[in-house]
Amino acid sequence: MIFRKATEQDLAAIVELMADDMLGKDRENVQNPLPIAYLKAFERINSDENQELIVVENENSEIIGTLQITYIQYLNYCGTLRAQIESVIIRKDQRGLGIGKKMFEWAIQRAKDKGAKIVQLTSDKQRPRAIKFYEDLGFKATHEGMKLHFK
Repeated sequence: MIFRKATEQDLAAIVELMADDMLGKDRENVQNPLPIAYLKAFERINSDENQELIVVENENSEIIGTLQITYIQYLNYCGTLRAQIESVIIRKDQRGLGIGKKMFEWAIQRAKDKGAKIVQLTSDKQRPRAIKFYEDLGFKATHEGMKLHFK
């Protein structure tokens, strides 16, 4: 597996991964060409040194997964850096093969290499298998997360 920073050419494949999901199917738009909002978001992510949008390729150079790491500078904990891992998606035909574990091992090491002292994530409560997976990796549910969606 190859882990690399996503390029604009990867955008359609990433959106397809996001849309091929029980929650993403209702919120993503895979029309061709993609809505300009995806390109604008990609450009903002790509130009921000605190963001890393990563794709995972198999031996055939096919994108089989993606994740995003956001580095957040905090004052607390003596000014530590945190890494937020989000949007972890594996292509459906590749699930259950240990790829998710390898992706998290890579992302955690990447966060350590960047100087992060804490790695955190959120997971939708509608994904109990994902939550169990994160717990098996050593993540602990230490906080209650909340969101406020705007219409």
